[in-house]
Amino acid sequence: MSSRIIPVPPFDYVVFGATGDLTRRKLIPALFHRFFDGQFDERSRIIGVSRTALKDADFQKIARDAVAEFVEKDYQDKAVVDRFVSCFSYVANDVNDKNGWAELEDSLRSDPEVIRAFYLAVAPSLFGPICDYLDNKGYWRRDARVVLEKPLGDDLESSMEINDAISEVFAEDQVYRIDHYLGKETVQNLLALRFGNILFEPIWDAAHIDHVQITVAEDVGAGTRGYYDESGALRDMVQNHLMQLLCLVAMEPPASDDANALRDEKLKVLRSLKPITGDAVSKMTVRGQYRGGAVNGGSVPGYQDELPEDKKGSKTETFVAIKAEVENWRWAGVPFYLRTGKRLSTRVSEIVIQFREIPHSIFDHAEGAPRANKLVIRLQPDEGVKMLMMIKDPGPGGMRLREVPLNLSFAETFHERTPEAYERLLLDVIRGNQTLFMRRDELEAAWRWIDPIREAWDDATDAPQPYTAGTWGPTGSVALIERDGRTWHEGVE
Repeated sequence: MSSRIIPVPPFDYVVFGATGDLTRRKLIPALFHRFFDGQFDERSRIIGVSRTALKDADFQKIARDAVAEFVEKDYQDKAVVDRFVSCFSYVANDVNDKNGWAELEDSLRSDPEVIRAFYLAVAPSLFGPICDYLDNKGYWRRDARVVLEKPLGDDLESSMEINDAISEVFAEDQVYRIDHYLGKETVQNLLALRFGNILFEPIWDAAHIDHVQITVAEDVGAGTRGYYDESGALRDMVQNHLMQLLCLVAMEPPASDDANALRDEKLKVLRSLKPITGDAVSKMTVRGQYRGGAVNGGSVPGYQDELPEDKKGSKTETFVAIKAEVENWRWAGVPFYLRTGKRLSTRVSEIVIQFREIPHSIFDHAEGAPRANKLVIRLQPDEGVKMLMMIKDPGPGGMRLREVPLNLSFAETFHERTPEAYERLLLDVIRGNQTLFMRRDELEAAWRWIDPIREAWDDATDAPQPYTAGTWGPTGSVALIERDGRTWHEGVE
């Protein structure tokens, strides 16, 4: 089975921050794969904008090198690469220089059939000024789109300030706030699993589900990134990625797959989250920070060892665990355990739906007790869906119960490459499809829930709980779930 490739109209994609790491590692490879598959051609342009003085040929070399480094060798056809890099041009421009935008104007086409998109892969403090300059210089059009990378602020107040500045120029239906997790195939398959099959939806509630676990674990460290020490795991991962995954699990069926119908239901979930404030913060949340240890067979330093001297003693968390509760009829009494961290045992992102135990077992004399069913949705690596069920172990000599997986591996089932998240999201912008992008009210509802936790941690005198690199986090995270009589799924089944 092969994917159906639907071409998009010609576009001018202007990338601010074109010489940055995100552009090189993610945006260029994603665009190349879409070009390789014929989703766009040389009629489209990728226009890089940055302060660095480069010529078109220099930016084309950056694109060529990015393809060579980050695209699978099987796709590196020289003729295709040559055609792809011919789409690239470059404008040296300091966005703070109000008089330095003339060359960009010359690079943009006025043809109304050419979609115009501005990708802001820069610091959030520049979002407002860039949008203002686009408006003042006449580059804005009603059909133009602006793409915003996280972080969109570091609390509710700063997020609202950034969005206020953007909304002075762009209407909400022109704004695309990227959360790349929403572009992952398995995340979208969660929607298909729930709403494209009659099997799960009747049992997708508190009567049948005991609890939900959402884990985004990384085996890499924070390194020397200054941004991370300013944000920490709560802002960097929970406020966006994990909360969006929670919404997709917990939301009610939307009336249609229209972008706003879907986002309306996610917003209801965010507004139904039980606030975690005051004394509840210490009971319902855990923050940790990794120390030196061993990951993937190699010795790695602790977080403090990676920091510059002026940052030593930082209380920035590299691990977060939270027990969240959705206060509505569907989910009353069902805890959602969220967990994310760096330098953990392995790299894995998954959602675990733990169903309740059977109300009565007839297998009193069987070998092995029945286990509650478990649905495991693996986002990365090895994307797939697995349902753990009980069967009889084959053979004579009595009833022996055994837990086995019904396994849907994307790689084994579809026998083709799974597109990266940015591939879908970048061209969804051109299509004008906002389904997989966050709406402003969603973002602000998430900050309203996160801010009291962040403020309580800032006011606390104790440091994050230490954990050894290569483990599954601090002991407090184990206690968080085990005091409820449950245990973390470690992704080994």
